[in-house]
Amino acid sequence: MKRPIKFSLVYRDMWQSSGKYVPRKDQLAEIAPVIVDMGCFARVETNGGASEQVNLLYGENPNQAVRTFTKTFNDAGIQTHMLDRGLNGIRMNPVPADVRELMYKVKKAQGTDITRIFCGLNDVRNIAPSIRWAKAAGMIAQATMCITYSDIHTAEYYINMADQLVAEGADEICLKDMAGIGRPDMLGKIVKAVKEKHPNIPMQYHGHTGPGFSVASMLEVAKAGIDYLDVAIEPLAWGMVHPDVITIQAMLKDAGFDVPEINMKAYMEARRLTQKYVDDFLGYFIDPRNKFMTSLLVGCGLPGGMMGSLMADLKGVHAAINSNLKAQGKAELSEDELLVELFDEVKYIWPKLGNPPLVTPFSQYVKNVALMNLFSMSKGQERWTMIDANTWDMILGKAGKLPGTLDPEIVELAKSKNLEFFEGNPQDNYPNVLPQYIKEMEELGWERGEDDEELFEFAMHDKQYREYKSGEAKKRFNAELNEKMAAKFQNSGANVQVPDFRQMRHPNAEPVIAPVSGRIMWEFDFEDKSIKPIPGTEYKEGDFLCAIQTNNGLEIVKALFPGKIVEASKDQGALVQKGETIAFIEK
Repeated sequence: MKRPIKFSLVYRDMWQSSGKYVPRKDQLAEIAPVIVDMGCFARVETNGGASEQVNLLYGENPNQAVRTFTKTFNDAGIQTHMLDRGLNGIRMNPVPADVRELMYKVKKAQGTDITRIFCGLNDVRNIAPSIRWAKAAGMIAQATMCITYSDIHTAEYYINMADQLVAEGADEICLKDMAGIGRPDMLGKIVKAVKEKHPNIPMQYHGHTGPGFSVASMLEVAKAGIDYLDVAIEPLAWGMVHPDVITIQAMLKDAGFDVPEINMKAYMEARRLTQKYVDDFLGYFIDPRNKFMTSLLVGCGLPGGMMGSLMADLKGVHAAINSNLKAQGKAELSEDELLVELFDEVKYIWPKLGNPPLVTPFSQYVKNVALMNLFSMSKGQERWTMIDANTWDMILGKAGKLPGTLDPEIVELAKSKNLEFFEGNPQDNYPNVLPQYIKEMEELGWERGEDDEELFEFAMHDKQYREYKSGEAKKRFNAELNEKMAAKFQNSGANVQVPDFRQMRHPNAEPVIAPVSGRIMWEFDFEDKSIKPIPGTEYKEGDFLCAIQTNNGLEIVKALFPGKIVEASKDQGALVQKGETIAFIEK
């Protein structure tokens, strides 16, 4: 008898691996019955990760969006699942325990059946409480292992981790191959061993296509005993996303597995609708580079979804690095040469930082350190001179235990800064907060919502929820969309960049590029009216230029070279996107 393998459509992740935003509630309601009609999906990923925060960013209530999307699948008997970042809940930074616990009650009530719980460091302590809370709420707790490839992350490492997760009560095990760099043979060995030890535990594989291993990996894990495979549909399949269901179904059918048939009429309709949403507004926020695969990711191990932001980062420091090299009489680097140097630097520093799995947010931390190292070395300085606070929290153990061992050089650097290492449970650093949110909602006259879903959303995404309630989020999103649409209108053809007329006004100036997305802070005196820097203001190299307020705190932007500011492009408090020009400095 043929062994069955079931498919899960990762509709949420298809969008998040492609660009910034996800479909609106009305669009989700439109495509859900078409996905059902395809007849080949046992599961659909409907929410979680950053998607609900994204709803708030464009002024939509995420709770209504989740209920709308899950209802059709609930009615059709198709399981729904969400992405859950463990200690970080469904945001980028740690969440108090009472908010995490409430999340499972809310999501179960909203129609989400399965929570895929992962820790970016593979620290089981950050996953175990979520397993208990999810099961108590009636959800299926799918404990997750972040797959990467190093001397630390062997098949035995993951087999042992799976044993720990099952011992903690996990209902299922997921292999989250977020960068797609898990080697097929190793993945097959992991699945085979876990299935032999725990035959009644369902297993699911999630592999991105960026470096090109995922199709082979899917065949290997299928042969080893996998139960579910995550797939996508065109036009968002492949590139930095996931394989298309048609290819995987045909491959497995030929290999002798029992796989569901695909209603191609419904597939083409789902494909058409998805493209319609791209054309509507979502395509304005999709980085074209995410449509392509690249084997360059094999060596550095970074997730493919980072390529867009990574290239924006490179653009921001490329000119400054070349200026430094030129001043030292060294050859300047092309963008491709700098990209290779960055990947090599990631490979070099990754084990020194304890081999954190390169998944959000730790992939960003490692990449940022590598980039700042290259900048420092271009000036003739040592490595490690620019490490941000979030990265230090990772190094010090505040986010969990690192899989590998910190290099003595990093340990000594921490001691020289009088920083203390943390060996306790990371959750202990974040006390409960729900009572204060309940009190504030009562004072503001805000409803806690059905099943306390509005209370949860407020406590989980404080800043974004306030801006959603005030209407500021919708206003800002419309302005952002109008700017994108205007830029497209100005383009004379495909792949032609919109001229930056500010650069034309300042041909001798260098642009200052925002390293992250957030709100720009030129100064911190909130009592007086804040203004942009006055043209002509002089800066020395390393001077504070501005800060950008992000979900993870403040990102300090310093002058990369001496000069005077000739134009500041953004007002105090304005939203800036990563890679956007925020000022011009003339040397």
